[in-house]
Amino acid sequence: MKDFVIRNVKRVNGEEIDIVIEDGKIAQIEKAGYGRGKHVLDYSGAYVSSGWIDLHVHAFPEFDPYGDEIDEIGVKQGVTTIVDAGSCGADRISDLAASRKKAKTNLYAFLNISRIGLKRVDELSNLEWIDKGKVVQAVKDYKEVIVGLKARISKSVVCESGIEPLRIARALSTETSLPLMVHIGSGPPTIDEIIPLLEKRDIITHYLNGKQNNLFDAKGNPLQVFKDAIERGVHLDVGHGTASFSFKVAEAAKRHHIGLNTISTDIYRKNRMNGPVYSMANVLTKFLSLGYSLEEVIAAVTTNAANWLKKLELGRIKVGDVANITLFTVQNEPIILTDSEGEKRVADRRIVTKGVVANGEFIEC
Repeated sequence: MKDFVIRNVKRVNGEEIDIVIEDGKIAQIEKAGYGRGKHVLDYSGAYVSSGWIDLHVHAFPEFDPYGDEIDEIGVKQGVTTIVDAGSCGADRISDLAASRKKAKTNLYAFLNISRIGLKRVDELSNLEWIDKGKVVQAVKDYKEVIVGLKARISKSVVCESGIEPLRIARALSTETSLPLMVHIGSGPPTIDEIIPLLEKRDIITHYLNGKQNNLFDAKGNPLQVFKDAIERGVHLDVGHGTASFSFKVAEAAKRHHIGLNTISTDIYRKNRMNGPVYSMANVLTKFLSLGYSLEEVIAAVTTNAANWLKKLELGRIKVGDVANITLFTVQNEPIILTDSEGEKRVADRRIVTKGVVANGEFIEC
């Protein structure tokens, strides 16, 4: 179904509209009740936004434990665009690129600087696995897919290589003119070694993690290197994941007016099925529970993410654009939310996805 009208939906600012879609594109945006179309999808009471964008997922199912099917963590979650965060290096990026052609979800990728990617989880422990020539060639060959380079800089990944993989990544970033997404976690290397190497548009993912080597001091104040990075224009990405989101750290960030840049899930099969991630809607609900407005929360998975990707059409609802839309409700019902530390909170509202339009095709969630 390529020609239809989505009727009686409201933007997060409360404006009630109909959206007419013809041949997969947004043809008209009318006042609620005024849109005309052969097929009517009445979503009275539901919210509408541009299609949600998840800037950090793992969508290469062959790699275990960090892998999942594209549409399972995309359109079925109410997410129209996902960005694989370094599942593949140069050895397998061709396979990831091929898989996107079979999916309904839009897919982009950060290229792991290790050619083996997440074939094993200590992919930066051997510097010989960082083949600079292969990185540069892969970026040239798959420029329609690759949006940045990924380096996981934590103890279990780099082992004895220390900070050197990040220095190499920095040089590759310069050579390819692509930003870095840098995973932070347990040290060494320490935050004081990592963060000064990041530049404007680079991404710190897992910035709200509760590990000892995090971005806040014992009193919950942001470290100076962190404040300096924000001043430089380094981008902050949640990357919730199995072990990388703490309610207490998130509260400290909010208290100091840090973020929200982008909310992402770091979702893969295990934390989708067993938690604590479950879904993008569940992660967004956690930020509602922290006191962020619905406008702030949805901006973090629409306009903010689209702006970082430099794909503005993915973050708006505009006549003439290919339709990428998410429909959702905010339900007044209790939900138990769990962070990566096992801490539980009870919230009284939850976000529930109802459907998406992905590249003009309506898909019910």
